[in-house]
Amino acid sequence: MTAILEVDDLTVDFSRTTAVRGVSLRVEAGERVGIVGESGSGKSVTAQAVMRLLPPTATVGGRIRFAGQDVLGFDPARLAAWRGADIAMVFQDPMSSLNPLLRVGTQLTEGLRRHRGLGKAAARAEAVRLLRTVGIDDAERRLDDYPHAFSGGMRQRVCIAIAAACTPKLIIADEPTTALDVTVQAQVLDLLDELTERHDTATVLVSHDLGVISSFCDRIMVMYAGQVVEAGPTDDIVAAPAHPYTRALLDSIPRLDGDLPRRLPTVPGSPPFGNVPTGSCAFADRCPHAQDRCRTEAPTMAPVGPNTTAACHFPLTEGART
Repeated sequence: MTAILEVDDLTVDFSRTTAVRGVSLRVEAGERVGIVGESGSGKSVTAQAVMRLLPPTATVGGRIRFAGQDVLGFDPARLAAWRGADIAMVFQDPMSSLNPLLRVGTQLTEGLRRHRGLGKAAARAEAVRLLRTVGIDDAERRLDDYPHAFSGGMRQRVCIAIAAACTPKLIIADEPTTALDVTVQAQVLDLLDELTERHDTATVLVSHDLGVISSFCDRIMVMYAGQVVEAGPTDDIVAAPAHPYTRALLDSIPRLDGDLPRRLPTVPGSPPFGNVPTGSCAFADRCPHAQDRCRTEAPTMAPVGPNTTAACHFPLTEGART
């Protein structure tokens, strides 16, 4: 069966900086895949590369295939027809992704008229239905409001409605819950869950929050310094992470069971920005388990369990993982 999305050995360079290094990803129909990591890990650049939204200054290498088609070979007309109809994106900041000068109804009906060929009246009726689907009351009247009249959570719901309007095969949600309170976060994730279940839509959820990722996704891809350092089924990685960076991300999540620590553990130091030496592990300077080999040889992805892989010379043992 052909995957909805296949990314092989993706690289993204900006002038003298390599932002993404050798990322590979496969997403099946209806599957939910999470990409997690700190700011600067290359998550959003990977998502934007898939959507062909990077600026001209970016040099993209590798292969990106959507339903068997070469995305990097799409011309502008094919890209315009593809975005919105087959693939859609929910961005981190709904206020910047919605045009403040256009009514919400105008922004909702644009894709409906372009990709589904609906007339003005039919597109408006469908826009009303979409707003109701995402839980916005008095949808008929709210279509005529501008984005500033909506709260942050409601604006994100509008963005999800726009993304889902043409029932795409894949939705990429780039930090869709950032800056939202936990109640609204849960509502947004429930909404994405409902939409993907209803239409068997695949979802790639990008987030720095492993707690959010683990509650929604079937599989997780952990990124650090532009590369994948661990990947596998969510349950396996959460129960027994093999890479020290994944373990550190899990340890930083507040837990309600057991005694609460005075301070949550943190990862010392800062992630590297810009080029990372190819002859060493990018995480070595921050890793409590680093040895001499980590500073002289770059690890490659290798099996560390029945279904998981990790890029680590000294993956955590079962006792150290739990």
